[in-house]
Amino acid sequence: MRDQHTVSDALTFLDTAYATRTTDLKKSIRLGRKALSIAQNAKDTGLVIQCLNRLSLFYMITGSQKQALRHARHAIRLCEQTGNRKGIAEAHYNIGSVYYKSNNFDQGLKHLLASLRLYRELNDSIQIARVQKSLGTVYEYIGDQRNAGKAYEEAVRIGKRKNDLNLISNAYNPLSGIYLKKGNIKKAAQLINEAIEMKTQTGDTRGMAFSIYGRAKVCMAQGIYDRAQSDLLLALSMHREAGDKLGTGMALYRLGMLFKQQGDPVQAERHFSEALELSRKYTMAFIGFKSNYQLYLLHKAGGDRLAAMSYLEAYLEQKEQVISTQTLKIIEQYELIFREEAIQKKLQSEREKAAIIIKKDRAEQLARVKQDFLSTMSHEIRTPLNAVTSIATLLRGRADQDNGQLLDALDFASSSLLMLVNNILDFTRLEEQKVILHEKPVDLTRLTRQLYQTYLKMAEEKGLHLQLDVQGIDGLAFLTDEIRLHQVLANLLGNAIKYTDTGRISLHVSRKPVDDVFDELSFSVKDTGVGIAPENQEAIFENFYQPPSVTTRPQGGSGLGLAIVKKLLGVFGTEIHLRSARGKGSVFSFSLRLKRVAAPVSTADGQAYHLQGKKVLLAEDNMINAMVAMKLLSRQGIICEHAANGNEAVEKAASLQFDYILMDIHMPQMNGFDAAKEIRSQKKLNKETPIFALTADVTAKHEKDYQQYFAGFLAKPIQVDHIFQAMEDYTD
Repeated sequence: MRDQHTVSDALTFLDTAYATRTTDLKKSIRLGRKALSIAQNAKDTGLVIQCLNRLSLFYMITGSQKQALRHARHAIRLCEQTGNRKGIAEAHYNIGSVYYKSNNFDQGLKHLLASLRLYRELNDSIQIARVQKSLGTVYEYIGDQRNAGKAYEEAVRIGKRKNDLNLISNAYNPLSGIYLKKGNIKKAAQLINEAIEMKTQTGDTRGMAFSIYGRAKVCMAQGIYDRAQSDLLLALSMHREAGDKLGTGMALYRLGMLFKQQGDPVQAERHFSEALELSRKYTMAFIGFKSNYQLYLLHKAGGDRLAAMSYLEAYLEQKEQVISTQTLKIIEQYELIFREEAIQKKLQSEREKAAIIIKKDRAEQLARVKQDFLSTMSHEIRTPLNAVTSIATLLRGRADQDNGQLLDALDFASSSLLMLVNNILDFTRLEEQKVILHEKPVDLTRLTRQLYQTYLKMAEEKGLHLQLDVQGIDGLAFLTDEIRLHQVLANLLGNAIKYTDTGRISLHVSRKPVDDVFDELSFSVKDTGVGIAPENQEAIFENFYQPPSVTTRPQGGSGLGLAIVKKLLGVFGTEIHLRSARGKGSVFSFSLRLKRVAAPVSTADGQAYHLQGKKVLLAEDNMINAMVAMKLLSRQGIICEHAANGNEAVEKAASLQFDYILMDIHMPQMNGFDAAKEIRSQKKLNKETPIFALTADVTAKHEKDYQQYFAGFLAKPIQVDHIFQAMEDYTD
């Protein structure tokens, strides 16, 4: 009856054959042949290659070198036709294993290195570990213990990374022998016992046989001969049952050495002779010439000079054949190894460079995404907030006392919201180290009084006494960044009020002259609040930190205030100090070394600016903001023309002369950047007219490509005095 097996059946046969190779090689070969026949009938070249390589492996283990080589070479021919690099790598591994196990070390190295190179290109770490273990065996055979140890350890590293117990234990077996040769019996015993434990877990019978053989070598080194003999006989039985000729030869030779050490020359000769016969039959010259040498020593010691000389001649002949004739070829292969290592180091370096570039590109992309997000969120939050604060400003002039209190509350609420938004935005910029100080003359007396007025109502609502203690700075001005200093002090005051339920809050400022130009300004915010335990005093300056006691979160907050204070003071070149105890309040303090300068000329509140009759073009797409801004501007007698988008702004600037242009940035049809650029490029009426960016986008002023088109950047929510002052300063 015609065989009805399918390709799917062939794959099942092949998988079963590979799984049983550690227990029943005859079955593996039988199933492999069956799978190959099915694959050939189905003309499935890929499956044929798999079958050929598997059969090559099985034949190699059983010592059938000719069949192993024939199948592997056939696989390579098919792989070259189809471009199957993985199949070529596996075939080279099988060929290399056949050669080194039959003591043709230079050819073994050549094919194993070819396999290693391909597996590295394919990034197949499991197969790389297998090849490294085989390379270690070759190095060990030719006496290169250092490179053997390195190869085994590399296989172990990969095995641990992949959590592959068979890979690890397969390398532990020979690595234990390396430590034995170094005289480190304790380490050798540890590795071989771990290998046996792993083999017990995986059920790898053939691998277990090699592990038990390794334990026998350790026992021999320890002088535990009964245990060594028991292990060697067990390993020999397991290798014979599995059909592993190399393992069988190794166990026979080691039994001969054991009986020789125990003073039993008869048993020693029997086992050396069996090992020698096996080596002749299966071309394992390395075991052969070592067995010949031991037989020579035994017969010489027994007085049989004729037999001794015959074994010596065979030993010398085999040694010459195995070692001397290959010396130059092995040296050539070592040159390939060193060249391969250099190539791998270069490739690794290139991979690391590529990874760095990819990481850098991702970081830059993430930064751009974050920047876009900040720009959008800044605009979306500040735009409606601008309407709130601007309308409150318009209403203040016509409000009675009761409504005035409501407007005060609205002012404070909007200011608190604005501070929260600023903190979030500034936190990101501080993390990216993009915050730069913009210094100008600052009246610290005026600054501290503004802070006092801002937080007085918040303190009074909690029944707290807010105190301002400013010494030695009246009538003086200092060169610093007013906005950032205000932000630091505002965060400290807000935090103090938040965590204080009874008592007082105080802001202290004092001056100490340093020389004719510079003064040291000391700032401190003191409270009688809950205090901070010593173990939490560093953590409170970390991002998003909330005190452990805040479980119901009545205080609220983002957990960014003190983190921003610390980072901002770092930009100032100083640091924050804290004195606190649980239940006894806290003192936050810092010092700045500032240059004394002439006091700035400020316009008193409510005083008219010299802007009567000035013509302003207001480009603003939000109609509520536009309406409010036009009303605020008209209070100073400013004549205002409105443009609803960038295109309209460009058109009106081309036909009407303006004294100033207030340009929103985020607008439909044409944004404020492009509109300003277009107005500047026109050789018309407003080529030299100052353009102020009036924007809720805090990132806008950092657009270097467009900075040249603007006289200044004014942030929303707009403070009308800032707009008037900017116009007047520019005119002056």
